[in-house]
Amino acid sequence: MLAHGQFPPPAGQIGSTAIYKDSAVFVAWASGCNVVRGWQNIADTSLGKADVGDSSLALGPAGSNGVVSLGDAGTAIITFDRPVANGPSWDFAVFENSFSDTFLELAFVEVSSDGLNYIRFPSTSLTDTNVQVGTYGELDATKLNNLAGKYRLFYGTPFDLQELESVSSLDINHITHIKIIDVVGSIEPAYASYDAFHHKINDPWPTPFGASGFDLDAVGVIHQAPAGISESQDESMALVYPNPAGNYVTVSLKGLNPVSDILLINYNGQVICRKKCAGHDETIDLQGLPAGLYMIKIIHDESVLCKKLIKY
Repeated sequence: MLAHGQFPPPAGQIGSTAIYKDSAVFVAWASGCNVVRGWQNIADTSLGKADVGDSSLALGPAGSNGVVSLGDAGTAIITFDRPVANGPSWDFAVFENSFSDTFLELAFVEVSSDGLNYIRFPSTSLTDTNVQVGTYGELDATKLNNLAGKYRLFYGTPFDLQELESVSSLDINHITHIKIIDVVGSIEPAYASYDAFHHKINDPWPTPFGASGFDLDAVGVIHQAPAGISESQDESMALVYPNPAGNYVTVSLKGLNPVSDILLINYNGQVICRKKCAGHDETIDLQGLPAGLYMIKIIHDESVLCKKLIKY
């Protein structure tokens, strides 16, 4: 038996990192997708490969098209109009179409800055592997980390490129490709997928039908190189202080003129407040808001700056 769950809980619960599809944190969505299908059942290839949906259904906002089913160990390579960049907290989110908080079909996530070399986010699965999770079995989200599909329909599983900063072959400020790889949930050694700690990943298996495996809905971008603003300019153009903050926080837009919109967003994707700022200090009242992580989103013409805010 592995350790008790220790990771964020399902969407809507305190401490969840799930991001709703309509959240204002998303600035772009996938514009290209190439899918290589996997088997409906890798242990019985006579059933053929997954066949629900096509690659076009992974494009655009979550919930707007449909899904493409990857099948056992199937892959999808996602591209974007502009590269994904490392920013404060989460940088992108992957959406699956689970109908509940417990029927979860999982996938690995890898990123590349050249389209050739891919680096995998270090995943963890603490689900017990003594008994196979059945075709419609249940998982506990608090035992899963850095695996796409952790959250239900319309809620994205977020990923932070900062976790990969030590990888010399990867430019975390210029991610051109994201690869989604279906986890084969079998606990049989011949077919099993393993997390970063060599734990078998037990998820609903087999799924011997056309919609087999991970059902990719969308990939939403939270941070990308903003038009007209380089990352080196970021601190000189906008400053958020104090951070962490108590009852009030000040946003100084000394480098942005004329008028900018400032949004305070919680990590359920809700806009808590919106203000206009004419290029000077603007104070935001945080009284009455729960402690936790927030995003300050600054919109100036076609440019977007995002700042992480911690409220204590």
